Amino acid sequence: MGYVTRASLEKQPHEVAEMFDDVAEKYDLTNDVLSLGQARLWRKEVAKAVDARPAQKILDLAAGTATSSQPFVQAGAYVVPCDFSLGMLSVGKQRHPHMPFTAGDATRLPFADDSFDAVTISFGLRNVQETDQALRELYRVTKPGGRVVICEFSQPTWAPFRTVYTEYLMRALPPVARAVSSNPDAYVYLAESIREWPDQPALASLLQSAGWSKVAWRNLTGGIVALHRGFKSA
Repeated sequence: MGYVTRASLEKQPHEVAEMFDDVAEKYDLTNDVLSLGQARLWRKEVAKAVDARPAQKILDLAAGTATSSQPFVQAGAYVVPCDFSLGMLSVGKQRHPHMPFTAGDATRLPFADDSFDAVTISFGLRNVQETDQALRELYRVTKPGGRVVICEFSQPTWAPFRTVYTEYLMRALPPVARAVSSNPDAYVYLAESIREWPDQPALASLLQSAGWSKVAWRNLTGGIVALHRGFKSA
């Protein structure tokens, strides 16, 4: 999903959406390469945390081509992949024609109150300028007793590793992206957005402020990624 970020305020929403449209076809492959294969592991951990069940209704926000949605489908849940990028949705619909792909703005979701048993967003929340509003919208469309799972890049917990990681993001990632992506500038933008994103406790605080309870997180791959979870009071 694409919006203006803290790191790239000169970009307008339509410009960011077009950027994601441009990389849609090879987006999943590029992510696997740039994450050194870790992206698949992270998706598995998201699936465990969401714990989708048959007949449950799941909102997968910033779903892109719906690669992230497939574990929920396989668990028997009814999954709605939602994204701001029409290019992503188009590629996803070609690959998964049976799924109800929906165009939507994270800050104004096109769903009724209390619609979903679980809502989740992976690697998309940091691209939303109005993060607080997006978290409130996710809360609004979640049923009482339902849950949110957010998988997002974060801050490595070991200082020496954090330094190496930052160097990779800003120096190594752009040339790798040029080799495998149709729009390497998009990945420079993404690297900047990762560097500017709040750390684990700060995101937990944002979730609590939006109304979510029992907020907790755990680190994946040394804190490169953090998995946050919260609940909507019954």
